[in-house]
Amino acid sequence: MIKRIITGLIALAILIPLLVFSGTFVFPVLLAIVTVICLFEMFRCMGIHKKYDITMSAYTVAVIVPFFMRYIDNKVSVAKLCFVVGIMYLITVFASMIWSHGRIQFNDSMTIFVITAYIIGSINSIIFVRDFEDVGQYVYMLIFFGAWMTDTFAYFAGYFFGKHKLIADVSPKKTVEGSVGGILGCILSFIAYGLIVDIAFERTANIWFLALMGFIASVVAQIGDLLMSVIKRHYGVKDYGTLFPGHGGMLDRLDSVLTVALGMAAVCMVADVFEIQLF
Repeated sequence: MIKRIITGLIALAILIPLLVFSGTFVFPVLLAIVTVICLFEMFRCMGIHKKYDITMSAYTVAVIVPFFMRYIDNKVSVAKLCFVVGIMYLITVFASMIWSHGRIQFNDSMTIFVITAYIIGSINSIIFVRDFEDVGQYVYMLIFFGAWMTDTFAYFAGYFFGKHKLIADVSPKKTVEGSVGGILGCILSFIAYGLIVDIAFERTANIWFLALMGFIASVVAQIGDLLMSVIKRHYGVKDYGTLFPGHGGMLDRLDSVLTVALGMAAVCMVADVFEIQLF
């Protein structure tokens, strides 16, 4: 229980600056720093953090993309630029593999590219959602609520009711009951958040769609959590880092946030296509 409380305080320490500075220049700067830290932790987990010929290009991409996302108004142009950057990075990865004299294998290079794209794409989805039309300032909070409410409700549901293992060979402590509890808790949290926004900011929340978003957020949050557990098991590490003593690194704290950010970005795009009002 004490560990859970401390973890919550750490989460608040990450969240508060993102709340305060979300509309300023500091926001992309903070997310660029977070992205670089996450990449470094992943590269260290993979044992390639000292292979600068392949990691420095990833760090460069991590730094520049948040500013594309925030300061280029035309989202089509942003997509095109990100596509070009992605292609150039892929070519860089191939070049590093070719001239590595066997130090970097093809499978490793593809793993590096995919995991880098995943981390950078996920974190920059936070900016995309934050700047989404006139409701982004309310919607982007759901990224963090989706991840942390799922984790909290899943923990307590599993603690009191857990009997059936979810995926024992990936995460021995997670249960089916905990998973269901996380989903239900997340849905209720999203509905409550919508009602609070209604009252506090005189908006009109689409409660039914928020409930659907809560379901999606919770499912992808659990996928993100399990994904990072699979990667850690594959590379034989307990935690991604030691940034938060006793609680692992940045990736350990943001494992669910990454996938929820992607999920919420996808939901926003779908809502835009079908002209669904969120708030």
